[in-house]
Amino acid sequence: MRKADVIAGLSVSGLLLPEAVAYAAIAGLPPGRAVFAGIAGCLGYALVGRSPYAILSPTSSAAAILAGLLALSPLSGTDKAFIATAATLLAGGFFLAAALLRLGGLSALVPRPVLKGFAFGIALTIIIKQVPAVVGVPGAGGNLATQVWMLVGHMQDWHVASLVFGVLALGLYGWLRRVPAVPGALLVLLAGALAGMALPLDTWGVVAVGQIAAVPAWPVLPVMGLSEWTRLASFVVPLTLILLAESWGTVSSLAAAHGGRLDANRELAGFGVANLASALVQGMPVGAGFSAGSAAEAAGAATRVAAVVAALALAGLVFVAGPIMEHLPQPVLAAVVIGTLAHALSFAPFVRFWRLRRDFWLAVATAVAVLGLGVLNGMLLSVALSLAGLLHRLMSPRLARLGMLNGSRAYVDMERHPDARAPEGVVIWRPAEPLFYANAAAVLDSIAGAAARETGLRAIVLSLEETFDLDTTTLDALVALDRGLTAGGLRLQLARVHDHVRDVLAAADETGLIDRSSYSVDDAVTALATGVGTGDSDGSKT
Repeated sequence: MRKADVIAGLSVSGLLLPEAVAYAAIAGLPPGRAVFAGIAGCLGYALVGRSPYAILSPTSSAAAILAGLLALSPLSGTDKAFIATAATLLAGGFFLAAALLRLGGLSALVPRPVLKGFAFGIALTIIIKQVPAVVGVPGAGGNLATQVWMLVGHMQDWHVASLVFGVLALGLYGWLRRVPAVPGALLVLLAGALAGMALPLDTWGVVAVGQIAAVPAWPVLPVMGLSEWTRLASFVVPLTLILLAESWGTVSSLAAAHGGRLDANRELAGFGVANLASALVQGMPVGAGFSAGSAAEAAGAATRVAAVVAALALAGLVFVAGPIMEHLPQPVLAAVVIGTLAHALSFAPFVRFWRLRRDFWLAVATAVAVLGLGVLNGMLLSVALSLAGLLHRLMSPRLARLGMLNGSRAYVDMERHPDARAPEGVVIWRPAEPLFYANAAAVLDSIAGAAARETGLRAIVLSLEETFDLDTTTLDALVALDRGLTAGGLRLQLARVHDHVRDVLAAADETGLIDRSSYSVDDAVTALATGVGTGDSDGSKT
């Protein structure tokens, strides 16, 4: 067991207890359900998941959606606590089903700039939501812009004593974070709780966390008919999506920050086991929250042992230090959350994207979408934008005209290398993206149009190095190009032809195209110069 994991687990546990109380209140459930959900979620994930930073516990966004689900009462006459358990069980089942169906590959649709923007946006979202607790005013509803406007517009109502507690706690936490061997978050929270016991908070008007009741109970699984499960499942789908967006965004962005990669299917299974474990202890839905994950990362977590230590320490805090933590001032808790997430507000990734001239606006759009539309809608919009960009690039690939570099046999883009030259009467084209049904006709038609405008042309070389296979639409378009060029007295020579493409041409009985296929551009040019592959010798198509 590494010392860093122990310190990280202890630091995270100090956040989990008061956060559990807050998130249970959002969902309208007893605090004990959130506490046991955090314990079971961390232990369940540690059995299957692989991220050293994932802390599976109740999250604010999931708690808010659960609150809406319970308010709708999808099952009339059923206790809300019972519905919460059933919803948690269904969420776990959805995650496991997605893992078994190997749907984790869908996570690859979320590019790294989206993850960077997501991390920035959700960190700023959580920080802004913590500010009312620091300044001692009620949190405003609505979007973040409304909340900021309310905070600024009511500065005269800020509570001085609460602000002092928050600023002191933030300063102390920042100082302790300079010492990696010290669980700064836990020490600040304990110090705040002791201060709350010693000082007259009620007289000063500073709000404390309050009583934390957590009584263990035997696991009880909900018993319902198929129609009731089906109806509830339709309400749990959005809850599962928000857990997926937040959890995958958290673990993948933190892994990316350290140059690591995760198996998405394995992570889906870990999320599923965590929620099933939470349901068994009468908990509530759990996910890999960004604040807890960032706290684990900042404290130096290296393995999943950190999550196990956090779960055990949380249990100890509830049953041993629970009476002390009841006196924790809310401004102190909010300050620790803000201090934990402050490092995530880095502009370095955006600066890098700007310097690379790649994906800057996608990262910015993601951050703005998360801030303006919320976690789920923001992530979905960003993924949609990235997919739209991908489709646009695939459907309108750039055509590079190639020529040979002087003194070599390498063929390069003549636009980038003006000294490159193609053989007399030959044009060499290379699509920058794979040819497939959506772009083949447009790309090959543009090649035919360019050939019609070219003077003194006798042959065209088409490099298919980006095209690893042919669908029937692309095959037909390629054959049509060959027929059209042949009718105009031009020869089509294929270069960089992969074996799968050759297999499709053979199955289509296009032996002429196979004869005029080469494994390199240089071989294709040589074949044109020597007349090899014209089909004259064996009667094949030309």
